[in-house]
Amino acid sequence: MTKLLEGIRVLEVAIYAFVPSAAAVLADWGADVIKVEDPDVGDPVRGLTAYGFGPGDGGVSALWELFNRGKRSVGINIRKPEGLEILMSLVDQSDVFLTNFMQPARAKLGIDVDQILARNPRIIYGRGTGHGPVGPDANKGGFDALSYWGRPGAGSAAIAPGDTMPVLMPGPAFGDMQCGMHLAGGILGGLYRREKTGKGGVVDVSLLGSGLWAMAASTAGAHVLKSDNIVQLDRRRAPNPIANIYATGDGRGFYLGMLESDRYWPGLCEALGLSGLTQDARFTTSPLRAANSEALIVIFDELFGRLTLVEIGERLNSQEGPWAVVGRPADVVTDEQALLNGYVQMVDCGEDAQLPMITAPVQYDQDAPTLSRAPGHGEHTDDVMGSLGIDTDNLIRLKVAGVIN
Repeated sequence: MTKLLEGIRVLEVAIYAFVPSAAAVLADWGADVIKVEDPDVGDPVRGLTAYGFGPGDGGVSALWELFNRGKRSVGINIRKPEGLEILMSLVDQSDVFLTNFMQPARAKLGIDVDQILARNPRIIYGRGTGHGPVGPDANKGGFDALSYWGRPGAGSAAIAPGDTMPVLMPGPAFGDMQCGMHLAGGILGGLYRREKTGKGGVVDVSLLGSGLWAMAASTAGAHVLKSDNIVQLDRRRAPNPIANIYATGDGRGFYLGMLESDRYWPGLCEALGLSGLTQDARFTTSPLRAANSEALIVIFDELFGRLTLVEIGERLNSQEGPWAVVGRPADVVTDEQALLNGYVQMVDCGEDAQLPMITAPVQYDQDAPTLSRAPGHGEHTDDVMGSLGIDTDNLIRLKVAGVIN
């Protein structure tokens, strides 16, 4: 099948995770993504340590690979006039320009919206920011732990009953990856509009805006409750005990997700060997189970605490009510459902190192992309310069002058 974005060129001038992950999605969908890096230091994420693992662990720089798979890397010093002109030559040939540099830096470098669109009026200018393009915090830097997770209230809404400390984000780039997907989708809309009108334009996505979107239901709920936060349920007193979290005897966790409580109650009890509970006057209807939830949860806790996850899974799979194990990040590489759908792939990253990578969560015609490694620093500089008509003598001169690497 022809890739959705085959023939589309994306020019990325961005660092860290948010906007580079958007470009990785576009590469998954078939776009030719050229990542422009500083010729001396490159994208700082190449050397970033986060959540206990750093560059080189397992033979790879994991974060670099995840956010930059499938791209080509060129080293161009766009602070130099000749470097900026080389970049603009690439702008002439590109359909999309992506950046997360803040506006003062963009203007100083000569890559702000007006400057890029003046050079190529048909280009889609994708702008990833911390807090949106206008307002008092427009030029304030942001990271996902701050602007996506913290400020919109996710860390507060996740506080467990009886605790007071907000919850940390669950892992590196948790918000960046969501925001990158939003920006990739927005770019598709921009390209569609160009097909209709012939004109380029600006696509804006911010960490704050995406975080607020993720928390939209909680924000509305807090407003309705006239509270500064939503009510985080206490699992020991869950109003629906069969939509709750439980622990197994071998130290795992799982969720019951049976929101239609009366529908699933008889089958669940039979599967668990607790058919007598369907006749227990405390538990015959959903309102009664809510009123007596503590007693029912004690019964479930005692039963599940004697069983392994495998034993519980066998019982729960024999009834129709939805449930799911509480997975661990490493579990995905053996998750048959994820593997069969192409959601996770082991990618050869060179030097006998492999890394599990997750594909973009949107597929077209049930076609999962085949992922490939991220590029070395400036790995494709010579090829891309050649495509611009720069001959060998000028290539050497530009390298000596520090314009490219």
